[in-house]
Amino acid sequence: MSSTAPLILADGITKRFGANQVLTRVSLDVSERDVVCVVGPSGSGKTTLLRCLALLEEPSEGRVVMQGVPISTPAPNKQVKAAGRAVRSDIGMVFQHFNLWPHMSVLQNLIEAPIRVKKMPRDEAVAIAEALLKKVDLSDKRDAYPARLSGGQQQRVAIARALAMSPKVLLFDEATSALDPELRREVLAVMRQLAREGMTMLVVTHEMGFARHVGTRTVFMDRGEIVEAAPGAAFFDAPQTERAKRFLQQFEDE
Repeated sequence: MSSTAPLILADGITKRFGANQVLTRVSLDVSERDVVCVVGPSGSGKTTLLRCLALLEEPSEGRVVMQGVPISTPAPNKQVKAAGRAVRSDIGMVFQHFNLWPHMSVLQNLIEAPIRVKKMPRDEAVAIAEALLKKVDLSDKRDAYPARLSGGQQQRVAIARALAMSPKVLLFDEATSALDPELRREVLAVMRQLAREGMTMLVVTHEMGFARHVGTRTVFMDRGEIVEAAPGAAFFDAPQTERAKRFLQQFEDE
C-alpha cells in the first residue's frame, strides 16, 4: 500500500439508474488534509458521486479506491467486498437532512455506532461523545432528543456523530442547504475548525465563500461530469470554462 496514494479516489466512475446516466467517467482524488469542494447546479451528479465514495451506491463502471486498495467496483468480487467492509467506518458522511435517530437522545446518537460497529466499551464511547459535543458547543444538549433541537444544532450533532467513528475522510452532502443563514454560520464554523485541524474533507456545497476561503481545491460539475477543477480561490478568480463563468455569475452579488 503506497503512502503517496490518494486517501480516496474515484477512478472513472460512471453511474446509471436504469436508462438515466447520472455520472460519466468521473475521476477525482482526495489526499490527506485536502478540503475538496464540489460545486455545480442541482442535478449535476454531485450527491451521487458522494454516495458512491461512501459505498452507498455501486458504480456502473469504474471503481472507488482507498489508499491504493479497490473498495467498490461494478459487481464486486469477494476481495473488493471485504476491502469495502474493512474501511466503511473510515468514511464518514454528513447528510443534508441530518438523519439523526429520532428515538435516541443526542448522546445515544453518538455512541450507538462506536459500540455496535467498533465494539467500543460504553464508557470509552461516552467519553469520546462528550468531548465531541464540547467541540461542537452542544454539551448542554447531551440528553435532548433531536426534535427539541434547531436545524443547526441537529446538523452539528450529525457532524459529531460522524466524527465519533474517527473517520479518515468526512463527506458533506450540502450540509447547510436546509438551514437559514444564522444556523448555516453555526455549522460552517464547525467545518472551518475541522479544516484547520487537518480533517480530510470532500464537501458538496453551495457555500461559495467556504469553497473559496477554506477549500484546497474546487471541482465544478455539470451534467454528470467534472468540467473544471482548480485551487479554491483560483477557480473563483479566473474560471477557465464558459460554463463555470455562467455558474459563478449568479453568486456575484453575494
